Amino acid sequence: MVRRKKTTRTGKGRKPLSATAIFEAALRLADAHGVDSLSMRKIALSLNVEAMSLYNHVQNKDSVIDGILGLVVSQFELPAIENHWKVSMHQRALSAHQVLLEHPWAAMLMISQVTVNPARLAWTEATIACLHHAGFSYPMADHAWNAIDNHIFGFTLQAVSAPVDQDQYAAAAEHYLPVIPATTYPHLHAMATLISQGEHSGVNDFEFGLRLILDGLERLLDAE
Repeated sequence: MVRRKKTTRTGKGRKPLSATAIFEAALRLADAHGVDSLSMRKIALSLNVEAMSLYNHVQNKDSVIDGILGLVVSQFELPAIENHWKVSMHQRALSAHQVLLEHPWAAMLMISQVTVNPARLAWTEATIACLHHAGFSYPMADHAWNAIDNHIFGFTLQAVSAPVDQDQYAAAAEHYLPVIPATTYPHLHAMATLISQGEHSGVNDFEFGLRLILDGLERLLDAE
């Protein structure tokens, strides 16, 4: 009697299990429910496999987190040295900000833990290369890169954590006017009044701050 070897069957149309498939499933879960709710069991359930089978492809949950951050960063546009550095840095910042808004859990993780996945290393390498090629010394490129990224991450974190939606700013300003009387807070009251009346949106402008940083860096580069 010849015994047949046991084979592992995959469902019709299902991708073979791999680290990439695990990261993609985890990314979908993090986007839908937040990264804090992520677990190996939930990832396995979404892939219709046993949780233990995941460990044939990834070490642990931390490696999954690093993997999904890599997927997010891989969507960032890399700065190109063949373009003017200000154009490249401007587009780099806009791209990263937009991607991080689409994955609102990612910005805090990127600034709160060390990640050395290939995508982030490539993004950082291209950034330093662009700045250094433009004439920034390595120390000055480091300052420039961090100033830009502080704006990207700080602005993004404010945007994803804002207690009031942008289309509700006017109503919110009107609601809070009574607690900021003009006699005590004349300038704040005047600004809030403009917002409540629709004469000023009150919405923060990402590019406004970015242009200030890039213009300042340009002056420093010219001075060097």
